[in-house]
Amino acid sequence: MSKKKKPSQSTRINKKELMRNIINVFNENPDKTFNYKQISTLIDIKSESQRIFINQLLYELLDEDFLVEISRGKFKVNTRGGYVTGKIERHGVKTYMNPDDGGEIIFIPERKTNHALLNDVVKVFLYASRKGQQPEGEVVEITKRAQDTFVGILDVSENFAFLTLDNRIMTNDIFIPKNKLKGGKTGQKAVVKLMDWEPNAKNPVGEVIDILGDKGDNNTEMHAILVEFGLPYKYPADVEAEAEKMDAGITPDEVAKRIDMRGITTFTVDPRDAKDFDDALSLRKLNNGLWEVGVHIADVTHYVRPESIIEQEAQQRATSVYLVDRTIPMLPEHLSNGICSLRPNEDKLTYSVIFQLNDNAELQHYEIAKTVTCSNRRFAYEEAQTVIETGEGDYKEEILTLDRLAKILRQKRFDDGAIAFDRVEVRFEIDEKGKPTSVFFKEQKDANKMIEEFMLLANKTVATHIGRPGKGQKAKTFVYRIHDVPNPDKLNNFSVFIKRFGYNLKTSGKQTAISSSINQLLDDVQGKKEQNLIETLAIRSMAKAVYSTANMGHYGLAFDFYTHFTSPIRRYPDMMVHRLLEKYAGGGRSVNASEWEEYCQHSSDMEQLASNAERASIKYKQVEFMSDRIGQIFDGVISGVTEWGIYVELIENKCEGMIPIRDLDDDFYTFDDKNYCLVGRRYHKKYQLGDELTVKVAKANLDKKQLDFVLA
Repeated sequence: MSKKKKPSQSTRINKKELMRNIINVFNENPDKTFNYKQISTLIDIKSESQRIFINQLLYELLDEDFLVEISRGKFKVNTRGGYVTGKIERHGVKTYMNPDDGGEIIFIPERKTNHALLNDVVKVFLYASRKGQQPEGEVVEITKRAQDTFVGILDVSENFAFLTLDNRIMTNDIFIPKNKLKGGKTGQKAVVKLMDWEPNAKNPVGEVIDILGDKGDNNTEMHAILVEFGLPYKYPADVEAEAEKMDAGITPDEVAKRIDMRGITTFTVDPRDAKDFDDALSLRKLNNGLWEVGVHIADVTHYVRPESIIEQEAQQRATSVYLVDRTIPMLPEHLSNGICSLRPNEDKLTYSVIFQLNDNAELQHYEIAKTVTCSNRRFAYEEAQTVIETGEGDYKEEILTLDRLAKILRQKRFDDGAIAFDRVEVRFEIDEKGKPTSVFFKEQKDANKMIEEFMLLANKTVATHIGRPGKGQKAKTFVYRIHDVPNPDKLNNFSVFIKRFGYNLKTSGKQTAISSSINQLLDDVQGKKEQNLIETLAIRSMAKAVYSTANMGHYGLAFDFYTHFTSPIRRYPDMMVHRLLEKYAGGGRSVNASEWEEYCQHSSDMEQLASNAERASIKYKQVEFMSDRIGQIFDGVISGVTEWGIYVELIENKCEGMIPIRDLDDDFYTFDDKNYCLVGRRYHKKYQLGDELTVKVAKANLDKKQLDFVLA
């Protein structure tokens, strides 16, 4: 019987693995030179034939520009990559760095992250890469931590504790010494500050700075969402105390400096549950036959002075945050719901844009001025809507006239190329414990559009007033709300996608033609099962609106000049605009553009965080709502496709969940990212964005804000 041949080393170690080992040696020693014998020793290759193979691989890497030959047979890594700075991203369980220079994203192996976390700003050493391979590197420095406080669930032992986190942010639990636990107990949610993380330590060390409460409690979970996005969940006591000292200060001296409009019919229209009314409308017919429309805005900066602690807090927060069941105000409640809020039958200090319009809503004259006003009536949107629909109710003449003028202004905007993104918003009826009892959809009706139209007119007028000064005058630095034109590639991809639903979209030509085509599409999908999906993708194909001192106009509104002037109680940029208006009205010099650009950038960033937190709170309530419906069957539409599964949005209530790819067990599915679909390798079955599916609710994980569905 012949002896079995011992497998050679070359069959045990494949070429791919050898390449990976060689590349690692060079990348980890970018300044050193190696020949094939040294490399073989370092990666533990002893057989002579295998060592000769290593020499061949070194010359292959030389041909690919990964290596340079320093002298005959001696190689060094081609470190033309050098250092790159950027931000850390996590896709699933993998870590990447998105470079500041807009280059290709860089893969960071887990052992080379140097404890960098999601959104940290880092410096990365870029390894030399082979042709056609994704760039790879290692973090050499964390230049700015995105956050140093984290929220998670405590697991307490006798002598120490751990905080477990959502692994999208950090894959390692935080170790907490017993004396840094602040009385926390197992299962409670806590806020922990990172104290130390030694380079070779697996776990960082932290201390508890606040116990939020028991997992699953509504207040605990809402506060946890705010902490997760680095947003404040309570007001500093010293700021509140400072605000409480203030009074309205409507003295005869102050009134004398302003236009007194208290005798003119004025009212506010806001959501039912609003408490901070920062805008009011007034209307009267003038002797010259024109309509005088006053847009009156709370004069917040009269009370919040530069350098005060209230100002510093407002600037840092930059916006009020609207979660599903609460508002976290930018200003202390004494100001936001009290002396600044335009409550009915109370004299208020306001900053106003007073328009004179003819019967065709054409602007004949405007004035921007400090005023004193008194609201006669507080309307909820529903009440104003009833007046519009029935022609009956309080101040019906004023409301019907304003509605008529607003509709003309709106039509003109669309004729000029504005886009009608009137999205249906998901809202919940919530009981006293914060539990969602039902879902309803909030739609924009005529009353909402009436208020919106006059706020847009005021914002546009203020921006044009500063941005387009008289002949021979140079525009002074100002805060604009800008919206760039859509990315052509995104628009083309969107156009290709909607063809499968039978819709067409114009993607080139005049702005008005493209906008008109988008509006036609948004009209056509109304009431269809794919409405929410197509509206969402349409918005994703657009640029994001941001604040900037560099004006480029607002594409979505079709305005050359636009700003935010009308909500200073809840947005810091509006306070900035009020300050600049007042300064320039008094003949003040232009402010420093780069300094104010930083304020704009911060406000845009905070707006995005607030928006993310709002979405997370809606997602949490959706999962909570569906947790009582495990096992029930719903019709849905595929709203997202990824390599790990398909997302399905339920038609009945717009709750979204996922069918993990592992549960599609009738075939082996691969992800086609160009066509947004999963394709079965054997039977070629497709799951594509927009397809209808019937699903069963399988799991509701509140900790991860995640719903799992299975095919019904």
